[in-house]
Amino acid sequence: MQIEILETIEGARQARGLTVIIDVFRAFSLEPYLFARGAKEILAVGAKETALALGKAHPDYILCGERQGVKLPGFDYGNSPSQTADADLAGRTVVHTTSAGTQGLVAAAGADEIITGSLVNARAVADYIRKKNPAQVSLVAMGLHGLYSAPEDVLAARYIRSLLEDHPLDMEKELAELRQTESAKRFFRPENAQVFPQGDYELSTAVDVFDFVLKVHKVEEDIFLVRV
Repeated sequence: MQIEILETIEGARQARGLTVIIDVFRAFSLEPYLFARGAKEILAVGAKETALALGKAHPDYILCGERQGVKLPGFDYGNSPSQTADADLAGRTVVHTTSAGTQGLVAAAGADEIITGSLVNARAVADYIRKKNPAQVSLVAMGLHGLYSAPEDVLAARYIRSLLEDHPLDMEKELAELRQTESAKRFFRPENAQVFPQGDYELSTAVDVFDFVLKVHKVEEDIFLVRV
């Protein structure tokens, strides 16, 4: 099995084989929580205008989306695991658009199969890959806005690779180091409490709390994420 770690939207474009699109802060940490809270399906879209049009056509859909971390106008929620904790999602379809994660799903056109990944389900991702046993695996750390490297996404990619290679990382040490990065510190600044609440950091770095993966299922131009 050839395992390659790629980064950003450009990395997603280069991805081949079984591809894992990783976004720890926060898209692909949020989505497992949404499914755990009862969501029926998640429809990932690149453009906010597409999301708004879907919401208009289907008033029962829940819209989650952000740009630069901020909840988009007209949306029900932003991209926050903690701020959606009390959302009534039972049996609902969620439309999700973000700056990085969902853009990666759209960009990975050369992949044979796409799943999402994060720290919250990294071991489940590794188990899924091991069972599939593909010749090529692309782990895409989407990074900040899909343009710049982000330590949390690279850590998740490294952790998944380490599990596949049977040399697991010392995650207690790795998370302590992550906590000192600027990427993490934004969640602990009082002035950021509404956009980047501390609860999101805690939920997004809860390692291996979910035993399922989210797989991309394309229907024409639509990208559905289904729980596997």
